[in-house]
Amino acid sequence: MAHRAAIVGAGHTRFGALEVGPRELLRQAVDGAFSSVDHGAERRAVGEAFLATLGFGGWQIGNSAAVLLEEAANVGVPTTRIENACASGGFALRAGVRAVERGEVDLVLVAGLEKMTDVPSARRRYWLGVSGDTEWERLAGLTFAGVYGLIASDYVQRYPGARDALAQVAVKNHANGARNPNAHFQKLVSREAVLEAPRVADPLGLYDCCPVSDGAAAVLLAPADQAHRYTDTPVLVDGLGAGSDRLAVQERPELTRFTATRAAGRQAFEAAEVDLSRIQLLEVHDCFTIAELLALEDLGFAAPGGAVDLTLSGATGPTGRLPVNPDGGLKAKGHPIGATGVSQAYEVFLQLRAEAGARQVVGAERALTHNVGGAGATAAVTIFSRG
Repeated sequence: MAHRAAIVGAGHTRFGALEVGPRELLRQAVDGAFSSVDHGAERRAVGEAFLATLGFGGWQIGNSAAVLLEEAANVGVPTTRIENACASGGFALRAGVRAVERGEVDLVLVAGLEKMTDVPSARRRYWLGVSGDTEWERLAGLTFAGVYGLIASDYVQRYPGARDALAQVAVKNHANGARNPNAHFQKLVSREAVLEAPRVADPLGLYDCCPVSDGAAAVLLAPADQAHRYTDTPVLVDGLGAGSDRLAVQERPELTRFTATRAAGRQAFEAAEVDLSRIQLLEVHDCFTIAELLALEDLGFAAPGGAVDLTLSGATGPTGRLPVNPDGGLKAKGHPIGATGVSQAYEVFLQLRAEAGARQVVGAERALTHNVGGAGATAAVTIFSRG
């Protein structure tokens, strides 16, 4: 690759129900990214920028990309808004990497943002629903929890022990989130509490669902051969993958297989020229607990149904052989839609630089992020390594 990309800085806000507005969230994340650059980076050096956001609630739904460079104090460079539902962040990162690879700019800013908690609950349901099939699913009253409930019902009927594995995903990710100062939820939950929680969309209960969150994240990308101008420990982008599927789940041949993830994963591994055994931690899109199990299978880390035993064995825990979502994932860290995919890259940046503190995966040198839009209709997969 002529102009391989590297992350040289990353910033992150707290996720949760926050008092500050979207512009301030964006400013905090961008400021954090610049302040994290070990040898310093000037804002005027940014040659292009990308903002991932759904525009939840109608906030600046048109031309929000211009706001990014206002808050970055660098008006004048081209900025682009990327909207691919919950996968917006992953696709914005992909666009930023491609900009570096073209060799036209030396520093690229990628940010993700969503302010979700300042609209009434009925309005929230509307905005969450626009990422699915609005022609049939939403008009029939099907929510995202309902879609993933249908998927989980099919999965639980097929594979013994699946309900316990779903509960274990929640327990693990809450434990991970408790070690993450930026997480929306920083409390432990027991398996009994998860299994006995009120049903949201059977078999999914309250603790199987990610929260509605505010937050922002940002990363700075540079050509790998120039990355040491900015830091002694860059994080290299080794492989990108992206895929799509039919928007409406009723149009798909199987509920429990996400074609978009499978396509994106294949592309990323081929581009990185590594196999599964070389990945030491995963950040996967666990908007519901069932989504983490499906991700492990669609990415090839487990056979169909195999994510049940993999999860129950403890292998996906922070000290297991394949740690998954050490930051708490969407389930505990939170899911501000546009920020999520960029937040995953932020976590990888910390982990591969051994700067993740209490949640550090010891010896991590290569990682994968997986970001999904809607109910699996779009997916972005990225593979990183320590530079």
